[in-house]
Amino acid sequence: MVSKRTASKGKKINPHYWVFCEGETEEAYISFLRSKYRIGIDIVPKIIGNRITSRIMNNHKQNTQTHAKDKDFLIYDADVPETLERLKAIRSATLIASNPSIELWFLLHYKNQSAEITAKDCIKELSNRNRNQYKKGVIDKELESKLSEVCSKACDRAEKLELFKNPSSNMYIFIEELEKHKR
Repeated sequence: MVSKRTASKGKKINPHYWVFCEGETEEAYISFLRSKYRIGIDIVPKIIGNRITSRIMNNHKQNTQTHAKDKDFLIYDADVPETLERLKAIRSATLIASNPSIELWFLLHYKNQSAEITAKDCIKELSNRNRNQYKKGVIDKELESKLSEVCSKACDRAEKLELFKNPSSNMYIFIEELEKHKR
């Protein structure tokens, strides 16, 4: 059973974010955002992969304190149509999807990407732009710097893309939520 958090008299309860994600790269990026924004984010990586459901999410949060302001996010790649449809059916969480992969979101920090692209080509572009070999699951110093410096440009670029199509990413929704909480 989930217990509720309550605020002490005169205190404000801040939302807590639950992020359910599919891979090491998503986990590394959310860890980076957690340290950047200094916000309560629980990262739940790779729990049964792409077969996640609302029930599994609730079971994972069992025995933890929650509040009505808490929010759930699913951060997944949108390149597999069957998985995408399953994720869209989970109404209790906000779906953050990048097509073909989260590396597209990183690439949007460097350039406007409006033509269809593969995940492999995203990785190749990131390696070329950072002048080092990009590795999935690792946010190196060069990439971290770029992700911090031009995030607003990446958000603007992503908003212009058609959601769930290749290329697209709605990671800007999560970033906007963190920015709103920061204020």
